[in-house]
Amino acid sequence: MIRTQSGFSMIEVLVSVVLICVGLLGIAALQSKAVPFTQDSVQRNAAIMLSNDLLELVRSHPDALADYLKAPGDDFASAPDSCLPTPAAAADQLACWAAQASALLPGAADLLNGSFYVCRNATPGLTGATASCTGGDYLEIQVAWSAPLDSCLDGTTTSSGTSSICTYRVRTRL
Repeated sequence: MIRTQSGFSMIEVLVSVVLICVGLLGIAALQSKAVPFTQDSVQRNAAIMLSNDLLELVRSHPDALADYLKAPGDDFASAPDSCLPTPAAAADQLACWAAQASALLPGAADLLNGSFYVCRNATPGLTGATASCTGGDYLEIQVAWSAPLDSCLDGTTTSSGTSSICTYRVRTRL
């Protein structure tokens, strides 16, 4: 009688272990890429929400548009003692909005003066020394936040040493 061998040979076991390891390494690489994508998505959603909130404030008080404008490099006013309920004055609303932005976006407190702006302009973006922040039918809002180096996933990165400054800009006709 001939005996038949049952079970797995050592080579079959080694091949299956290698295949499982390759699959697990792929999952680990995918997980390491998912963390920065999730972080950028959370921060970008906060920036979108903040921009939309400010747009709604401006649209609710169109006669006070000049009080909502802030050029790059200008300071935001100090927030009133309480932002709840929403203050009636447009300047106080903008100050409360800036305080909320600095609380929601990482590093935004340091970027409020230089990288945030709320401008009326005719052309998109404020670049160059002669950029104008007045005039035009469009309102442009830019918010910014700090992120680990090279983690702004849409290419809006400005590097500053060990971190990046990500920006979100919305432009709409009033």
